Amino acid sequence: MIFKRFIHSLKNTTMLVILPRVFISSFILLQIAAMITYPGGTILDKTTVGYYFTLNFFSDLGTYTAYNGANNFFSLILFVIAMTLAGFTFTFYYLALPQFFKDQKTNYYIAILGTIFALGGSISMIGTAFTPGDLYPSPHDLFANWIFRFFLVTSFCYTIVIFRTSVLPNKYAMGYAVFTLMIAMYVGVLELAPSPFLSHSALVFNVVTQKLIVLVFCLAIMYQTFGFSSRKDLL
Repeated sequence: MIFKRFIHSLKNTTMLVILPRVFISSFILLQIAAMITYPGGTILDKTTVGYYFTLNFFSDLGTYTAYNGANNFFSLILFVIAMTLAGFTFTFYYLALPQFFKDQKTNYYIAILGTIFALGGSISMIGTAFTPGDLYPSPHDLFANWIFRFFLVTSFCYTIVIFRTSVLPNKYAMGYAVFTLMIAMYVGVLELAPSPFLSHSALVFNVVTQKLIVLVFCLAIMYQTFGFSSRKDLL
């Protein structure tokens, strides 16, 4: 009963519109600040100074020691805050969503499935933050890669339920469909692309595609908030 009341309390403008927008803005600013404070070094060149947008992964910001050997305290803290906020924001956001699809049992179950995988993705975000890649490379890579695998299922499920209902206009389902396609392509990159350790061009390709999918992720969630803000009768 208490859990049901808690879930119902999430169905409001703050959780579905304001919080995601504030989070996305904060996430971008925190990542920029972390990039500014990152001392330097890449997985291929330990001598570089500062953060290179096409040569450094987001995860480089969360290393305990930068690749050039310098202390990475400030960048690490900012990265941990950003990823932890991401994990909690998406947890609350996707816990709230299934409530809009209760009228039809099939849609509700599909939404629940999408939310379960979103919780896995959210946990992976927090796990990525608290396993610096230079100290715990295996669990870090596992968490980082599974973020996108989990959210691939989530985006596919919500594409279906939004298409099947009138909760939001179909243009928002199309937004989720594009999001699903982009994540699927990135998961393909994770599986099939050459290792970033192989060459300079392979590193650039992997880094740039990571940046693009994170941008798409932010834009997709931001886009959905406009759907809910236009349906104040639902909140």
